[in-house]
This record gives sequence, structure tokens and C-alpha cells, in this order.
Amino acid sequence: MSQPAKSSRTSARADAPESAAGTRAAAQRLKMRRELAAAAMELFATKGYEATTVDEIAAAAGVARRTFFRHFRSKEEAIFPDHDDTLVRAEAVLNAAPSHEHPLDTVCRGIKEVMRMYAASPSVSVARYRLTREVPTLREREIASVARYERLFTRYLLGHFDEHDHIDGNDDPLLAEVAASAVVTAHNHVLRRWLRAGGEGDLEGQLDHAFAIVRDTFGSGIGAGRAMGRPARPAASARTSGDVLVTVARTDAPLDEVMRTIQRALKDA
Repeated sequence: MSQPAKSSRTSARADAPESAAGTRAAAQRLKMRRELAAAAMELFATKGYEATTVDEIAAAAGVARRTFFRHFRSKEEAIFPDHDDTLVRAEAVLNAAPSHEHPLDTVCRGIKEVMRMYAASPSVSVARYRLTREVPTLREREIASVARYERLFTRYLLGHFDEHDHIDGNDDPLLAEVAASAVVTAHNHVLRRWLRAGGEGDLEGQLDHAFAIVRDTFGSGIGAGRAMGRPARPAASARTSGDVLVTVARTDAPLDEVMRTIQRALKDA
């Protein structure tokens, strides 16, 4: 005899505990990573980076050596416990972006997850910044982390251009990489200034100002390179026929540009 199919309600109930368990496990993992990082930071500050061992970090955190290596591959990695999770959150911002938002605006919102990571614990962030200035190995680790964000944002911007538009003479791929780099550079410039000030000041406000400069510089240029290959598609176009106004717009067209196109069409009608 065939078994009755499970209802969607039953499946939902079964999935809920697994989801809750996964959330708890992720929270516990992050908690342990932060505790190990705090222990490492304190030892680095008192004993010095080179003199501190993994065994000492584990002991200070009250765990075994093998527990340390379940979370970090090396002691220099322990100084940046949140980058993996922050990268996931930044990618989630990109994936959930509304279709009408300009891709560059989305990237600016995505990198704010990095800003929030630092701003959540200003004193820890300032201490980490000072330590990375003194230890070349940690500085190299930080640079590698920044490169991961830049690659993520470059892929996102490139994904907003049709593959058949990637032809000789088209500047879109170049602009995507340069714009992604500009967003990351603007973020890091503002962040370093905030850290040098001891974590004081309006970090988000300063970041918004820097992003406005990036958008003004690169926002209108992305997509212009298509004109060198085949005719560029306008962000929005409109035509009137009697009492009817028809508007066609790209899904990534800025709303203000669509509205200006409609207003011009109505004025000319």
C-alpha cells in the first residue's frame, strides 16, 4: 500500500527545528571565534605577536588546541574572526537587490556590512588596526580579506552586462572592475580615517559622502562602452500615440531617469 504524501504543513514543521538548530550552531560558532580572537588580541598586546603560540591562545580562551584549529588555520587568521560571515552578508545584500536599483548603489550598500562589522566594536577594531600596522603578516592577511570583497563586487557588476556585449572596444568590463575597486578604496579610506581617530565620528555619514563621489564618477559611465560595439540601449524610452503613453525601461534603470523620460515625452506630446 502506498504511503500518503506528507503535507506541506508537516514538512514545514519538520524543517523548522533543523533551521533553528542551524542558526544556533552558527551563532555558537561565531561566539567561539570571537572568544578566540579576543584571547589572541590580548596575548598579542601583552606578549607580542611573534612570542604568542596557538597553545597559549587556546588556553587563554579555555579550550583545547584542536578546538582552535576547528575555527582557524593559523594564529594570524584568528585576528579577523568576522570576515567570512560579513562576506556572506554582503553577498546576501547583492542577491536581494531590487531590480530598479543601480548596480553601483547595490554594491555601496553591500560593503556597508563591512563597515558595520568594524563599528560594532570600535575599541576592538582600533586595537586590531594598530596591531596590523605593526605586524606585516597580519597586514597581508587583511589585504587578502579586502581582495575577497573586491572580487565579489566586481563579479556582481560584471553580471549586469550581457555576455554578448563583452566585445572589443566595450569599456563595461573595465568600468565594472574600476568601479568595484573604487567602492572598496573609498570604504577603506574612510574606515582608516575613523580608526586613526580612535573609532570616533560619524562613520556612516562619511561613508555616504565618499560613495556619492564614486557614484558621480562611475555611475553614469557604466554601460556607455556599448556604443563602440553596437548601439547602446537607452535606460528608458517613451513614445506617445494619441492619448496613450508607452514607456520601456531596463530593469536596472534608475527611477529618476525613468521619470525624466516620461516627463519629456509628456511635454513633447
